Amino acid sequence: MQILKLAPGDLLFLKKPHPCGGNQFRVLRAGSDVRMICLTCGHDMTLDRVRLERAVKKRVPNEPQKEEPI
Repeated sequence: MQILKLAPGDLLFLKKPHPCGGNQFRVLRAGSDVRMICLTCGHDMTLDRVRLERAVKKRVPNEPQKEEPI
């Protein structure tokens, strides 16, 4: 099984929706446990990595902000 590379700021789309109806989450902290926030209702939750990796449908990596030259 391939380990999913997660970083703070990544956007996750899960297979099952959150009770509020949303399925988009932003990663706040990644480690053996992953802390994320629901983008629909703002609920903050922590899941263990193994359980989360099975639930992820799609991952959109965080793009660093590009500064415009002056």
